[in-house]
Amino acid sequence: MSSENAYYVPHDAKWPIIGSIGLMLFFGGFAAELNNAPSASIIMTVGFLVLVYMMFGWFGEVINESESGAYKSNEDASFRGGMVWFIFSEVMFFAAFFGALYYIRTFSVPWIGGEGSGASTNEYIWDGFEAMWPTNGPANVGGEYEKMGPWGLPAINTLILLTSGVTVTWAHWGLIANKRKQLIIGLALTVILGFVFVALQALEYSHGYNDLNLTMASGVYGSTFYMLTGFHGFHVSMGAIILAVILFRSMKGHFTPENHFAFEAAAWYWHFVDVVWLGLFVFVYWL
Repeated sequence: MSSENAYYVPHDAKWPIIGSIGLMLFFGGFAAELNNAPSASIIMTVGFLVLVYMMFGWFGEVINESESGAYKSNEDASFRGGMVWFIFSEVMFFAAFFGALYYIRTFSVPWIGGEGSGASTNEYIWDGFEAMWPTNGPANVGGEYEKMGPWGLPAINTLILLTSGVTVTWAHWGLIANKRKQLIIGLALTVILGFVFVALQALEYSHGYNDLNLTMASGVYGSTFYMLTGFHGFHVSMGAIILAVILFRSMKGHFTPENHFAFEAAAWYWHFVDVVWLGLFVFVYWL
């Protein structure tokens, strides 16, 4: 048990080495799978299961330490700082992809089409290429395709994510007011909306591949489309899982109006995911 001015130092843990073994098996198996090695999928599966075991065990210990009162103001400040830096790294992660999209649309495509100072460049690189967006590049890479429009499933998913931002905020208000029922209902609605978003995105991908011939091979438009929306979908999946864990903890009576940073961290992450999606909806689907 730590005092208010001391910093809690955890005991020796087996989890880092277990996690390292799991990562080694998982990525080693993945590399072997890429090279068609025998038993590669089994090694990768074992590595994944080891990682899941590590997460349950390590996170469980941290939860028990938190609920026992081991963490005070110093640890809370450390956790908040760590979460701020983590979200900042995620901002930079998506900024790189948005930057790539901006560079391609604003500079690369017009340049190859002969615009700007390199007016004759297209004669040497690809004569006759017309600079327009969306494009699958010179030579019609991947064949004919259709652009994924903003209305329909993308608009519905935008409404779903914006609504989930409201429900998680409503749940936070319930926690601050010590209204456990409001907290649980708000979290449950947020988790459901998150997984509905992922399911609709999977349906959208099926429509793109089967009906629009929009694939990863559809030139630069197809690759940037799936790169940006795919990574975002992965983040939504992780955020929904994190919020589901927070929901189960709330149902067990965890968190108080004064001590609930785990909830706040999950809510911060979820709002970040919402903001990124608004950028995607405007710059990937709409413009």
